[in-house]
Amino acid sequence: MKFIAGACVTFLTLLPFASAADAVSWRTADEIAARINAPTFPNRDFAITEFGAMPGGKTDCTAAVTQAIAACSKAGGGRVVVPPGAWLTGAIHLRSNVNLHVSEGATLLFTPDPAAYLPAVYTRWEGTECMNYSPFIYAFEQENIAVTGTGTLDGQASEENWWKWAERDPQTRTSPAGPDAAALVASGDKNLPVAQRIYGAGHFLRPSFFQPYRCKNVLIDGLHIRRSPMWEINPVLCTNVTVRNLDILSHGPNNDGCDPEASRDVLIEGCTFDTGDDCIAIKSGRNDDGRRVGVAVENLVIRKCTMKDGHGGVVIGSEIAGGCRNVFAEDCTMDSPNLERVLRVKSNARRGGVIENLFLRNITVGRVAEAILTVDFLYEEGANGPHKPILRNVQFDHVTARSTPRVFYIASFEGATVDGIKLAHCQFSGVEASELVEHAGRIELDDVTIEPKQKPQSLHSRPSGSL
Repeated sequence: MKFIAGACVTFLTLLPFASAADAVSWRTADEIAARINAPTFPNRDFAITEFGAMPGGKTDCTAAVTQAIAACSKAGGGRVVVPPGAWLTGAIHLRSNVNLHVSEGATLLFTPDPAAYLPAVYTRWEGTECMNYSPFIYAFEQENIAVTGTGTLDGQASEENWWKWAERDPQTRTSPAGPDAAALVASGDKNLPVAQRIYGAGHFLRPSFFQPYRCKNVLIDGLHIRRSPMWEINPVLCTNVTVRNLDILSHGPNNDGCDPEASRDVLIEGCTFDTGDDCIAIKSGRNDDGRRVGVAVENLVIRKCTMKDGHGGVVIGSEIAGGCRNVFAEDCTMDSPNLERVLRVKSNARRGGVIENLFLRNITVGRVAEAILTVDFLYEEGANGPHKPILRNVQFDHVTARSTPRVFYIASFEGATVDGIKLAHCQFSGVEASELVEHAGRIELDDVTIEPKQKPQSLHSRPSGSL
């Protein structure tokens, strides 16, 4: 489908839209949200100062925080309280029934010393399981855990420490992390036991900021998050997750805001994302290792969020081998010349994945730099592989944009599936270029207006269209 951006085009179709999953609708989103319940905790506080923590941001408080968490857990749960002030720490490992509460005026400063995140823990790095540096805040197979408050989590990452591990040499185009990343992917494809995929000391795979792994009933609420090594919020193989009222500002490499990975029943609401990579990136494992684990990411509700800088507002992939289903985003605002897409789906023939039932409504877009909907199935390895990705049943309703180069950027390949895309009651202004659609099936438009950046004096309209 292509049209010249020199005319205002209105599409109206009265044809029924036949979805591959007709049983999934916005009612499904209500059902998902109704069963997501944030954990609650006993009315019992353990201040880290009671265990020897010293303010000022210069004295290592890791042992005090660890002891407070242990005491809280032993007592049956409650809050571990970080009082106002600056507190230096290394890795924090949460236990069941513990709420790490960072008070107003408090800042947890995470040391940039990699040794503070050892020994290595069972984790995922860009979709492949391994033993690596501990995430800054980590939990493994715990229940009822939280990080709350109105204080700040500051990773202190910069070009002088964590971020330089991803910096590419201008001559060789390789980074310090490049050989480790390639070796890890190869070990996953060869099904090397995870216990033998040992990274951490002497290697360059950056940890995530907050990663609960195989946990149930997870809450992170109210915090300011700054300067992460890479991904900010990364629940992996978790159930019943609430990500709420976060203010995330971190512009380093691969600094995704929130990456629900192979998790189910996830609510992301009231958050502001200003990131160096994707605002929200939904994942389920990479290549053969993702298929080995074989768990889809499913049942996500995203609402009342603000997306500023980032590669995409809502992104599916690229590590999506386990599949993705039932994603609902509504009442969000996206606006920045440095925000590239509203919805982006990316995979290739090595990652594959079935991606279905993506719903967006009441999305207000100011400026995006590439497109409203981008489907990139030629990402990295492209068509080189046996696992052809599938995308089906994508619905936009009441999505408006003030300025976008194009509505669709769909780059797929023969044998992959992109089908069942519907836009209804949408208006896109400031469109600058012709649409790019390659190897796509049905795209249906109902009451959709596309206005060029320079509106001509005489406008033309088409009464109906089905692409």
